[in-house]
Amino acid sequence: MAKPHRSRMARALAGTIVILLMSFSPQLPAEADREAVPLPAPPLRLDTIVKVPSLLLRDTEALAPSEATPVIEVPPSIKDSGHRERRPSIEPHERRLTEPERLTGPALDVPTMVSEPADPIVPPPTTRLTVTLDWYLNPQHASLLVAREKGMFARRGLDVALVVPADPSVPAKLLAAGRTDLALGRQPQLHLLADKGLPLVRVATLVAAPVSGLVLSDSLENERREISLEGLHIGFIGVDGRDALLAGMLKELLGVASGLELVELEDVGYSVLDAMREQRIDGVLVHHRYLLPRQLADEGVMTRILPSEAYGLPAYDGLIMMANRDQLNGKRDAVRRLISALEEATLWIVNHPQEAWQLLERAEPALADHSSRDAWDDIFPRLALQPAAVDRGRYLRFEQFLLDAGAVEAATPLERLAIDLGTAAP
Repeated sequence: MAKPHRSRMARALAGTIVILLMSFSPQLPAEADREAVPLPAPPLRLDTIVKVPSLLLRDTEALAPSEATPVIEVPPSIKDSGHRERRPSIEPHERRLTEPERLTGPALDVPTMVSEPADPIVPPPTTRLTVTLDWYLNPQHASLLVAREKGMFARRGLDVALVVPADPSVPAKLLAAGRTDLALGRQPQLHLLADKGLPLVRVATLVAAPVSGLVLSDSLENERREISLEGLHIGFIGVDGRDALLAGMLKELLGVASGLELVELEDVGYSVLDAMREQRIDGVLVHHRYLLPRQLADEGVMTRILPSEAYGLPAYDGLIMMANRDQLNGKRDAVRRLISALEEATLWIVNHPQEAWQLLERAEPALADHSSRDAWDDIFPRLALQPAAVDRGRYLRFEQFLLDAGAVEAATPLERLAIDLGTAAP
């Protein structure tokens, strides 16, 4: 008996749905009135939703509540004044895809951050240059040390090695034999070596004033603070210390043509400090007169200094950099970059002398002593501000001085003595 009852319920539900559907369909006017009376567009209502069963009822039988199927909610179709169906407009946040986007998909946002590290930058190739020093590292080498420590060489693509020679007479020989790229020396030394035919040429000046002098023991002074040099035991360093500087000073001091014959000579080399401390010599011609007297004072040995330029010698470059003239062409550009770094370093030193000295002490702890620190104020003002520049008159005058003194056999042309790599090659 329950089955006919369910059938009547299903028919009643179907009739209700039909009535609802007909209520949503607009009533069209009569055929005769369609042209005269325009059909107003019904208002758009997005909240009108029609719920229809997803499945047709079978055999007009209603399903039990437990067997009800889910419904699908869709917006109703709306007819405009032209009787065409249209769907409600899309919400603003639901943007329509453009034609290219429908073909390729929506455009992706470009990332603003890189999740992987960038490829490493390949450093430029470096050129290695070996510079053989004239002596132990000391404040006179300040421009080389500062250029190395502040990266001025590296920024110019240079790897510069500073080498202390086993003997102070070795650097020029190594350079002439092509066993080092550059060597430090002194202008008087260069004149004598060029006269002997060695292919050496000055390419830069590190110290632009004489720093050589005759250091004598104070114990030699008489009551009138005078020292008689005749018969003394005098040491020297290098051939230029004996044949150019000491010979010229003794000629002036003793008033004789060849004062070397009136003294006893000894090449002391690196043992100069021990020789003076132990009083094996009475004095010595040195090329670092601002260092040795202070070192000896720390040992209790008091001295007196006679500057070389004050006794008959013309002014000269106290510390220069030399190259092998026969091998320079292949290294000309690298040497030019090195000299540029020396100029930058020297300007920085002159502008920041105390900061520069602190840098030297940190870089080379051996320099952190009282004698070097005291000598710094005398040395840094003498550094060459234009290391590439050549004082032509200075080189010509000193060459003539040596020629007149008989220290050289013939005058060496200037272009074989010194060149300025900042200008066109000679």
